[in-house]
Parts: sequence; C-alpha cells; structure tokens
Amino acid sequence: MKASFYTLGCKLNYAETASLERQFKARGFDIVPFSEQSDVCIINTCSVTERADREARQIVRRALRTSPEAFVAVVGCYAQLDPEVIASIDGVDMVLGASEKFRLFDFADSFDKFSSPKVFVSLITSVSDFGPAYSGGVDDRTRAFLKVQDGCDFNCSFCTIPLARGESRSQSIDACVTQTRELVTAGYKEIILTGVNVGDFGKNNGTTFLALLKELNCVDGIERIRVSSIEPNLLNDELVDFWLASEKICNHFHIPLQNGTDEILRKMRRRYTSEYYQNLIHTIRQKAPDAGIGVDVIVGFPGETEQLFEQNFAFIHELPVSYLHVFTYSERPNTPSVGFPGRVEPRIRYSHSDKLRILGQMKKSAFYQSQQGQVRPVLIEGTIEENMLSGYTDNYVRVRVPYHPALENSVAMVRIGEFSGDVCEAEIVQVTSSQSIITPMLPVLNAAAR
Repeated sequence: MKASFYTLGCKLNYAETASLERQFKARGFDIVPFSEQSDVCIINTCSVTERADREARQIVRRALRTSPEAFVAVVGCYAQLDPEVIASIDGVDMVLGASEKFRLFDFADSFDKFSSPKVFVSLITSVSDFGPAYSGGVDDRTRAFLKVQDGCDFNCSFCTIPLARGESRSQSIDACVTQTRELVTAGYKEIILTGVNVGDFGKNNGTTFLALLKELNCVDGIERIRVSSIEPNLLNDELVDFWLASEKICNHFHIPLQNGTDEILRKMRRRYTSEYYQNLIHTIRQKAPDAGIGVDVIVGFPGETEQLFEQNFAFIHELPVSYLHVFTYSERPNTPSVGFPGRVEPRIRYSHSDKLRILGQMKKSAFYQSQQGQVRPVLIEGTIEENMLSGYTDNYVRVRVPYHPALENSVAMVRIGEFSGDVCEAEIVQVTSSQSIITPMLPVLNAAAR
C-alpha cells in the first residue's frame, strides 16, 4: 500500500510527520509524494492562524481529488482544536488529537474507508505523553528534525498552542543523545532541535536547554546542530556564549519578537520589553558579527494604531537582523485577544504586513550581500537545478555550488559570491568529507560554474 503525507506549520510538525512516515514505512508502506495517488493520506495540521485552518481544509479536498478512494486521516493542532469541523468535510475518515496522533494504527488496521468519520480527541488537560521524537525524513538524508520539547506554559494572549498541545514537557537528555546517535548511524550530518518552546527544555525534569546542548555537542559524528527557534527571555548570556563558542552549533538564531512596542507586547503577554530584545540582538551581533538572526513579527494585533505600527516598523528597521517571518494577526477562538478592543481592519493588517515583508526582504538581501567573499561551512543538501546543488551555511545563507554526486551530504567550506534571487553563488574551497574524491576536481567544478 502507498501512503502520502502533507505537513502544515512549524518545524515541530515536520518532525512529527517524519515520525509518522517511519511508522508507515516500518509496516511495509511505500511513502509517495502527496501529489501522487495513494491508499492513505495523512494531513498534519497547524492552527496558529485562520489561514492555516483554511489551508488545512483545502489540502483535505486536494487529497480527495488526487486519491478519491484514499483513507484520509487528519491529525495535529487543528484536529485537536476543531475536530468536528474537520470531520464534517466529505471524505475524511479519521480525526486524531494531540494524544492520539501517533497511535493511528491502534484505531485503523485495514485502512478501508469508513461510512462516517471517526474522531478520537482527548481533552488537552489529559495530554501528558511526549510521543515519538526521532525525526529524520524517509527520503531526506542530510538534515534531521529532533523533537526535544512539546507544549507551552507561556499563554500569550493570541496563541492557541497551549490549547492544542498542552503544558510544556520535555524528554530526557539521555533520550535526546541516544536518538542523535541513531541519526548519526543513519547518515545525518545536521540535527535541528525543535519544540513549541525549545528554550523551556528540561523545566519538568530538573535540567536546562544549555545542559542538553552541552551533551549533544559531545556526540561524535554530528557535524552541525541548529536550533529552530528560542524565546528571547530564555536566551541568557551563558547560553549565548556557549552557543557561539561551539564548533557544532550553527551561528544562527531565530528569536521571536512579535512586536517592537511595549504597549502591544504587554497586551500580547510577552515576557520581555522592546529594550530587552534590542539589547539581546545587539549583544549577539557584537559577539558574532556574521551571525544569522531571524525574527517573527505579528502585524495587526488589536490596539495597533497607525502610530504604533510606525513605531514597530522603525524599531525593526533599526534592528541588525538577517530576515523576518511576518504573520498577519487573525482572531483565534478561545484566546483572550479575541475580546480586546481596537480591532484592526483586515485591509490595514494586510497592507502593514506587506510593508514589513518588503523590509524583511531588504534585510535579507543586505545580509546576503554582506557575506560576499566570506568563507563559511555549508551542508550540501540536494539538487536545486540542473548541474547545481544547494545548501545552507552555518549562519543560514542559502548557496548553490557545482554539481557532483559525491558532494551531497558533505560539509564543504565555500566562498560566498553574488546574491541572486534567494540564493548566493558559491565557490568550493575545501570539502571535509569525500575529500579524496572531490578536492582534485575543485578547479574544474568551480570553473564550470563560472
């Protein structure tokens, strides 16, 4: 039988989808692209925004157009928050909540379509398990997502994640180390640490995220460790210093801001001020001038007047960061912000979002251009186009290099060249793996690229 998967949302969702893929592969299923006809379609949903909900419904319908007879299971955050809405979509066979999503084989055996959908969703207050955390994709052999934490206790006023995933919880450091060693054996060179609130790791079992990083840093065979995202109030000086001193931890930070004005930050129930955030970014930039720094921003939060938006824009404009992820605020059921006064008209939200996205592209272009001439390590991942391979540097600059099959899944030192579109041209300087094969050919490969 064939199974296909579609993932919406964050890197944590991608890690969990990879775990589901492995379950199916272990039972003899062929994993096929979602665009191909399959016997079972699994859709892992997000519910951070109303757009994510709408997209999930569209994906369900797309799956049924491609595979009308397929068994369709919908799992994840949207499934936890609004299972009856999903169950009402014609053709959906099963809806699984946060506690049930990794137990699909307990609820379905033959995967014959049901006459009516079955819903298995526990109250989020009863969700205490962690679920599978081993995370390499079935077909991806370069970077693997490692889920180390789940849930969140922060309760920001706009966020549904605590409602969809429950309280903050982590697996043990020993389990993370064991899984990392398994990923090394499977051939992975880079792990990406994921979770809802990664910096909160260990709170429930008497340890810290820094302690986890120190242990993972000692695992032989893993060449790069990347952190998906970390809250600013959990990124202290000791953690930053160890992060930057490590030869394995990527010189890349993704630090949610959400808003650059204290008035909106208070309404959002964020746990820092704009001054604290600004000082943190400048501290990182001072210690690591070439670090990649990404920022999440929410636009159109209730009470964001034109004046506050301009203050927010000016604040972000002055931040020495590398790129922005811009989200347009949408009202989420059962969150405090739904009842806040000062609702921003949708057309204004979208207009302001466009302005910040343009600013984000300008910052990304400026950062990429600042890296021209730099020599940095890059993990070569796969084909970007004919005769070219692509990958990301440690500080999250996307580059492309001349194709050679032995380059894939190797770490190479490259000299970054001109920036075009979303990628920089690069010249290979040295290859740390497959070196005996590649190094003599570097002049030929680089000349071909020119």
